Amino acid sequence: MSTDNRTGPPSFGSEREMLRAFLDYHRATLAMKCEGLTDEELRQRSMPPSTLSLLGLVRHMAEVERAWFRRVFEDNDAPMVWSDKIDFQAAYDASGSTRQEAFTAWEAEVADSRRIERESESLDRSGHQPRWREEVSLRMVMVHVLLEYGRHNGHADLLREGVDGTVGA
Repeated sequence: MSTDNRTGPPSFGSEREMLRAFLDYHRATLAMKCEGLTDEELRQRSMPPSTLSLLGLVRHMAEVERAWFRRVFEDNDAPMVWSDKIDFQAAYDASGSTRQEAFTAWEAEVADSRRIERESESLDRSGHQPRWREEVSLRMVMVHVLLEYGRHNGHADLLREGVDGTVGA
């Protein structure tokens, strides 16, 4: 990993500013954990029989971004990126993937998520979560995705250490 170029969340701000900043901070953390690694290193699995790898996490988070922003607020039937059905586990198997493929998909989904959030008048905007068959707020979606990043960035810490011994941030 190179130097830490992430922008830390502010200590003060509106609820929306805080959620946006923490989400972007965690997105940048995942990208940072992958910096400087080859495709082969990014595909290195945690331990058998798990298919979990850094590249798998990037692919999984692309699915999470799509499922929680695009599918909830724009297109309930938008297909998943790496599975024909709603199977978040399929993204973890990055054995045939590359940095370019995974990051291109993830960055596109993040851009869509940011756009959807920016265009929403309020955190109270309602969308339909098709898997739950219920309405959810943009606030709930942002908190949920933030929790997903927090959990998976913990995995990324351990995966990166396993690849090359790098620890920290």
